[in-house]
Amino acid sequence: MILAATLLIVGLAVLILGAELLTRGGTALAQQMRIPPIVIGLTIVAVGTSAPELAIGIDAAIIGNGALTVANIAGTNTVNILLILGLSALIHPLALRSRTIRMDLPAMVLAALMMLVMSLDGRLSRLDGAVLVCSGFLYTLLIIRSAAGESRAVRIQFAREYRQPKGSRSSGRSVVASAAALVAGIGIIIVGADVFTDAAVRLARIWGVSDAFIGLTIVAIGTSAPELVTTVLSTLKRERDIAIGNLLGSSVYNIFIILGITCLVPTAGLPVTPDLARVDIPMMALVALVCVPVFLSRREVSRMEAAAFVTAYAAYLGYLLLTRT
Repeated sequence: MILAATLLIVGLAVLILGAELLTRGGTALAQQMRIPPIVIGLTIVAVGTSAPELAIGIDAAIIGNGALTVANIAGTNTVNILLILGLSALIHPLALRSRTIRMDLPAMVLAALMMLVMSLDGRLSRLDGAVLVCSGFLYTLLIIRSAAGESRAVRIQFAREYRQPKGSRSSGRSVVASAAALVAGIGIIIVGADVFTDAAVRLARIWGVSDAFIGLTIVAIGTSAPELVTTVLSTLKRERDIAIGNLLGSSVYNIFIILGITCLVPTAGLPVTPDLARVDIPMMALVALVCVPVFLSRREVSRMEAAAFVTAYAAYLGYLLLTRT
């Protein structure tokens, strides 16, 4: 058990390192290609932070642990909203940008409901995966198109966050270095995912619990660790607008792109266990739906609402521990 736990931690650390390299390399490459900072922040960074989930999902699907993949997506999206966003707003009430309410919120709700409906038959097929991936591409196109209409203040904020460092040039050498970082990040993520997934499955066997339980808890919380740290630190520095946008964007990409691509890997698609279909995926969808009145009421998440979010996640985690172990 000690070995499996150690490998889990090592695998997670390698995953985080790989995701950071992938995001930095992709961001730098996009800057050198003169892609606007706002597009970089809303697409490349959001996808980069979801890269560990994709690697784990594909690895688990290949070795026949598809339930872990589905559980990881449902668990991660629940963690993103109830725990990470909840903790952020608990530290300081969260004012929401109009773009979050106009685009990210509807997309997150739509993605969650699509996953819920698709899982009702107990399996996410390749056709389901293709529909999700196409939805992800459409969402990305809408993001790029809407970026042109953002206010000057929002553009300045993204430019400050993702601007190209002064003195840097789009030389052949810098482009090669950025591409190398991107490729290295992908390679490191693949290695980390293999170690992490193997360790997670080992722990499930040792504890006598299902792969889905591990995916909903340890894997979901572990792969959300970078977003948790980034969002909390941004909150303490009062610079969290972009972090929150990326958090919701990652929740959308987790379903549309990450789950969609993973569904395409096994011939028979991904199995959805009865507990996932009856409890965990509906829970994820309910959390997304609850965000609608909370976000629209005063265009902010108050400390009271944040406390309710965090309490709800603690109760859900307690439920999992009591009923699935």
